Amino acid sequence: MCQTCGCALPDHLQHASNEHDVHTVEVLEGLKAHNDEVARHNREHFDRAGLLVVNLMSSPGAGKTRLLEATIEALGARYRLAVIEGDLDTENDARRIRARGVPAVQITTGSACHLDAAMVHRAAHALPLDALDLLFIENVGNLVCPASFDLGQHANVTLLSTPEGDDKPLKYPVMFRASDLVLVTKTDLLPVLDDFDVDAVAAHMHRLASAAPVMALSSKSGPLDAWLEWLEAGLAEQRRPAFHPVPPAEEACLLTRPQGLV
Repeated sequence: MCQTCGCALPDHLQHASNEHDVHTVEVLEGLKAHNDEVARHNREHFDRAGLLVVNLMSSPGAGKTRLLEATIEALGARYRLAVIEGDLDTENDARRIRARGVPAVQITTGSACHLDAAMVHRAAHALPLDALDLLFIENVGNLVCPASFDLGQHANVTLLSTPEGDDKPLKYPVMFRASDLVLVTKTDLLPVLDDFDVDAVAAHMHRLASAAPVMALSSKSGPLDAWLEWLEAGLAEQRRPAFHPVPPAEEACLLTRPQGLV
């Protein structure tokens, strides 16, 4: 689908077996290294502004935008929110967010199957970062490539909707291992689905050696309490003053410094 992660390359180019293939891999590794550098720069911006940045990932239709709408409704009166939307085309999701009174920047990626740090950097400069508390990045709907690209976020949240089946963590381990939280969405459909087990999702995450918690919710009917508490705890942690211990030698110097010197 796209050239930046190599997923559009033929199989024979994705595995280095000759000099040309090695060059191709080196180019892709260079692109990835550049992305990581820009992501670090983004994170510096976000840290200086004191906001929490959450990257939402899922397959298409898992309910990312609906979750954001419900989150805005629940937290919008207490916190200053903004959203960066990622899609191959249209501004549909950004319009939905703006209709809730929250600033949203739409990124249309064309053929790219994920956002990258440079895209987020440009979008972030269109937002008043210093006047925000929470910034959500709604990544392109895809359970593969987005997991491999750091955007400068502080946390990855992966949505798994009940109609998709509870085995997705095993089928897409890279995505779910990269998750700091897994949200099982559309739980209002569980009464009519006899093949989805929320406990199985947690067991699969444990099998992947992931410590990410699994929360179940319905953006339509709730409850959202655990999700909202997770966000508020993350924001509080992000704004906790950093502790810088004084090295022993410097501490001794401070203790013996003559009065009047600063």
